[in-house]
Amino acid sequence: MAWTKQRLNNLFFFLGCAACVVMLFTFDVSFVELWQHICHAGYWLIPILGIWIVVYGLNAFAWQAIIKGNCKEGQQLPSFWRIYRLTITGYALNYATPVGGLGGEPYRIMELSKDIDNQHATSSVILYAMMHFFAHFWFWFISIFIYLALVLVGDMPMTTAIAIVLGTIILFCLLAFWIFSKGYRNGLVVYVLGLIGKIPFLKGWSRRFRGNHAEALRNIDAQISALYGQDTKAFYTSLILEYTSRMVQSLEVMFMLLLFGIDNGGGLDGMVLTYLHSVLIVAFTTLFANLIGFLPMQIGVQEGGFVLSIAALGLSAALGIFVSIICRVREILWIAIGMALMKIK
Repeated sequence: MAWTKQRLNNLFFFLGCAACVVMLFTFDVSFVELWQHICHAGYWLIPILGIWIVVYGLNAFAWQAIIKGNCKEGQQLPSFWRIYRLTITGYALNYATPVGGLGGEPYRIMELSKDIDNQHATSSVILYAMMHFFAHFWFWFISIFIYLALVLVGDMPMTTAIAIVLGTIILFCLLAFWIFSKGYRNGLVVYVLGLIGKIPFLKGWSRRFRGNHAEALRNIDAQISALYGQDTKAFYTSLILEYTSRMVQSLEVMFMLLLFGIDNGGGLDGMVLTYLHSVLIVAFTTLFANLIGFLPMQIGVQEGGFVLSIAALGLSAALGIFVSIICRVREILWIAIGMALMKIK
């Protein structure tokens, strides 16, 4: 078993390294232009890169709250620093693979099962992945009302087309909240495997897997529903931390707007307005990227999202390209850090 896990670890490591190479050669600009953008960022790269230490820290605390709430009282749990390391590596693998969690979540389950039993490791990773997406929907939902507040103060436009888009996003989020509430109350694993069983060529595999692991799957679903129904403190602590991480992430874009001298007149009011604009940019870009999340490393999707969202705020497309390139550089560096942490015992 240990030998198999080591082989899987090496496979994940190879995927992450390959992703770094692919991302380096898929920039829409030459290496000369890329270097010019990096030089333009200058010392601002330090806070842009450093803010993710805080973002990943909040993610790790959110996952730790779920692990504590999901496991039996008195059970020995992994340290925060181990969870922090697995958080960074898991997200690095998610960047590297299509459909987000095909790399990061299996790796987290494999590594976490070294600390706790396999069923609790699986349910804890699934619960955290659900919470991560659940917080995304809350981020998008609340961002709509931030936009509406800016409309009321005359900072943002409101047209029929914009109203339709905002209304569609609200309905989309409300539908997601309903689906998540069903999943949290009743468990999700058996249901998802049932849906997979309806896909051609996977029906037989799904039936066999559910038959061979029926009890384990029921236990995992029971653990998922137990956290939502019994340990509400852990549930809401994790949700608040995950949502806060999105708000902190928005500082990354704010730093780049300030780098270009965009501060909405300066002062406290100007800084607050610049930050709220950054929140809207991140919200729209992540919504756009997640809707087309089947692309590995979301190549081209994230860049397009930044350009569109920044242009929607009346800012130049050149700024959107700069923001997207610096964010891609940040992703490559953090993937490299995640891969290095994978090999550090």
